[in-house]
Amino acid sequence: MNYTIDEGYLTKVTQELVRINSTNPLLSPEGKGEADIAAYVADRLGEMGLDVKRSEIAPGRWNVVGTLKGMGGGRSLLLNAHMDTVGVDGMTSDPFSGELREGRIYGRGAQDMKASLAAMLAAAKALVDAKIPLKGDLLITGVADEEHSSIGTEGLVKEFSADAAIVTEPTDMHLCRAHRGFIWFEVEVFGRAAHGSRYAEGIDANMRMGRFLAELDKLEQELLAREPHPLAGPPSLHASLLEGGTEISTYADHAKVTIERRTVPGESVDAASAEIQAIIDQLSAQDESFSAKVTATFLREPFEVAQDATIVQMLDKALGARLGHHSEHTGQTFWTDAALLSDAGMETVLLGPIGFGLHSAEEWVEMASVVDLAYVLAEAAIRYCS
Repeated sequence: MNYTIDEGYLTKVTQELVRINSTNPLLSPEGKGEADIAAYVADRLGEMGLDVKRSEIAPGRWNVVGTLKGMGGGRSLLLNAHMDTVGVDGMTSDPFSGELREGRIYGRGAQDMKASLAAMLAAAKALVDAKIPLKGDLLITGVADEEHSSIGTEGLVKEFSADAAIVTEPTDMHLCRAHRGFIWFEVEVFGRAAHGSRYAEGIDANMRMGRFLAELDKLEQELLAREPHPLAGPPSLHASLLEGGTEISTYADHAKVTIERRTVPGESVDAASAEIQAIIDQLSAQDESFSAKVTATFLREPFEVAQDATIVQMLDKALGARLGHHSEHTGQTFWTDAALLSDAGMETVLLGPIGFGLHSAEEWVEMASVVDLAYVLAEAAIRYCS
């Protein structure tokens, strides 16, 4: 089937998306959220004749979905990109310039992941312009809040579903089949407050927290030494936040550490919790004055899709047709919305463009790879939905 990606449209849309401030307001007080960018995306989808729905999933936080209806009898495919970005503090140039220079577009979100969103729009436009019929539905989804808590995709899967999904997070045009998850733990250590001179009465929670952290460091090293997941690498952890005590002349009666534990496919929250509880039990056995508890406060599951999954095979063929060679299958150490789509029953895989500077002082995307991505997404839709 003959179709063409409108490269001028793709470049223009990428630049215009970058110029919209969609910084996540939970990450930056200057963040404007997704209202403006969702309206822009909805307009572009409407111009193509897709069925468009915008959903305000929290005040000022929006999802937008455009559906290219199929004729029936085919598999449905969902393309996904988040519309929010991290903050712009410390950027070395105008974060909303959308400047095109030497084949690259610059600005916050250029690679993560507004160019991907533009590629999804360009792929849908190519199919509409060429009047290519699909049997199954093609869903173009822009979601809120991936950079914080992913309330966008959490809301999306309550309203929409498909047989498969492609998350267009930046992967340098490698086909990504796995990534790590994470668990946030709080460990509280309890002491007894007393005047600083009353050593026989006080129990120093901060000192006992030090014992815990020493053992936690040993656990971190043991995790990193484990046999890594073949795509996502080893599990890991770090102590993110630490607090304890009230004033200098008082024994601290409470100390707290917040821990982020990165999990690999096959690990569970129960097993990760048990590892930390084992440290607490060991220290309690050594000293009856040691008292602590661990609480899992938030978690996101790791993600993995099989190499022989239908969407993986179809996307592999589409990549080969465009690039002239098979793409490397990789994993990522970070977490993405792919895990939520997979948990909702969709065969899910990740593919996104080449670029540099995620969350850093200078961010850009290579537009030649964005063109490739748009072609691959259109080809994947034809192969999968027909």
